[in-house]
Amino acid sequence: MIQNDLTIRIGGEAGMGLESSGAGFAKALTRGGLYVFGLPDYYSRVRGGHNFFSIRAARQPLYSHAEPIHLLLALDVETIRRHVNTLVEGGAVVYDQDQQDELSDDLRRPDVSFFPVPLTALAEEKGGRPVMRNTVILGVAANLLGFDPAYMESVIRDNFAPKGEAVVNANLRVVEAGIEASRPFQQEYPFRLEAVPDAPPRLCLNGTESFSLGALAGGCRFVAAYPMTPGSPVLHWFVAHADEYSVVTKHAEDEIAAINMAVGAAYVGARSLVPTSGGGFSLMVEALGLAGITETPIVVYNAQRPGPATGLPTRTEQGDLLFMLHASQGEFPRFILTPGTIEEAFDSGWQSFNLAERYQTPALVLSDHYLAVAYRTLEMDGLNFDAVEIDRGELLTKEQLDSLEEPYRRFKFTESGISPRAVPGHPNAVWTTTANEHDEYGAISEDAANRVAQVNKRARKMQGAEEDVPQPTWYGPQEAETTLLCWGSTYGPLREAVDRLNAEQPRRANLLHFGALHPFPLTATQAALAETNRTIVVEGNSTGQLETLLHTRTGRSVAGAIRRYDGRPFTPEYILAHLPEEV
Repeated sequence: MIQNDLTIRIGGEAGMGLESSGAGFAKALTRGGLYVFGLPDYYSRVRGGHNFFSIRAARQPLYSHAEPIHLLLALDVETIRRHVNTLVEGGAVVYDQDQQDELSDDLRRPDVSFFPVPLTALAEEKGGRPVMRNTVILGVAANLLGFDPAYMESVIRDNFAPKGEAVVNANLRVVEAGIEASRPFQQEYPFRLEAVPDAPPRLCLNGTESFSLGALAGGCRFVAAYPMTPGSPVLHWFVAHADEYSVVTKHAEDEIAAINMAVGAAYVGARSLVPTSGGGFSLMVEALGLAGITETPIVVYNAQRPGPATGLPTRTEQGDLLFMLHASQGEFPRFILTPGTIEEAFDSGWQSFNLAERYQTPALVLSDHYLAVAYRTLEMDGLNFDAVEIDRGELLTKEQLDSLEEPYRRFKFTESGISPRAVPGHPNAVWTTTANEHDEYGAISEDAANRVAQVNKRARKMQGAEEDVPQPTWYGPQEAETTLLCWGSTYGPLREAVDRLNAEQPRRANLLHFGALHPFPLTATQAALAETNRTIVVEGNSTGQLETLLHTRTGRSVAGAIRRYDGRPFTPEYILAHLPEEV
């Protein structure tokens, strides 16, 4: 039967090439006209441990992964042990024939088929390397699903062309070997996922790629980072494209050096980015204050993972919101964007630079592991490059600097709090900058009146700034019985949960999503909450940080909360299972 929505999961140990094969198969399905949501799951080790990659595919757009799976591709027995009970009735397990003796009776289910295939033997015979069994098993999957392998071949050619024709041909041979080896089982497997040949071309990318594209489109020209999962893939992306787009990239010796490099680069006029995660951001806090007091526009991207300390390095959580809101000693303005989708990740990439330069203050983008690593299919115009604009704010031109008739005051008191900004190098704009409190010229000052004036000047920047950040957005019917509130990547799973609730009962639920949380969009939030009946906050932390922020800013309490903090992302099924009974 043709299945409109199904999930394939490939599992094994780290080092078996699961992420590359999973991402490759997701792209092949996209090229075949299907919508995909792909999610890697891996331990924080180079080899060993249990890793897997889930690929959900359908003929309609997807916004989340889902829990039931239809086809399990097991490169080791541990994969069967962990996932066999998540298979739907009629599903199947493909496993290496060499491990048949390890497949004990307690791992078998009578309503699930088990297909032994000589994965390792075929990989060695056709490809020359046992690691290529990950590609053999994808050939098996394509054949069982009735999916045209030509789309897989196109991805293989693109991915391996830089390694030479011999490598390309070896991978094509092992795919064909998997197809042939699985033919005896094809009639036993009931689900089909056929290609849609007349579908238009589409994109398949993850949050890391989308944010990086947005930052590049927004004029990012300097990136400094110390590697920390899941933030460092942004650095990797920029390194791969640095020469082509004239971006300076620095692998710093530590996080403190990285942010100080970015402050220096932004000081001389480069749009500068620091990608990191929560632990790395912790080390950057003092230098964040340096950017605040010197009014230097930088962008910090934090892809959250569970803490404290090392925590769970390769898992997801939303535990850094209040930390980023208050980080650094003293008070100074900042922006916090909280993108929830691939599209919003792209937008935050360029919008954050505009906010940072327009208001001459740090802009912080708060992503998480789930959004950073999950792949999703988008239409070709899903990333709105036409909307990208570069606003450098009160940046003085050479002509303006040439015409200056009075000494330049970098920190000039203005009604808006935003001072005319010049980059170093012009003889009419020479000034001092330090980490100390300063006067209008940048000279160190401990004068009490000046201190009050400078604090107030910086604070005035935020007047009206809430209108410049993304406003809360609705999804679902108006006048629903229950409104589910969220921020960041919980949007996708929650959107599907809302659809399922409304399929059971019209106007049962809608959702309100926050794509920015500082400056808090108070006016829009108060207006939105006035339209709600019963509100429940859904977020990935244990203390209810959005719930706390909502109460602090609006005085409103919510009726309930759904929280998850086991390091795993929300699924629609998890949300529905944890809804209060009255919903």
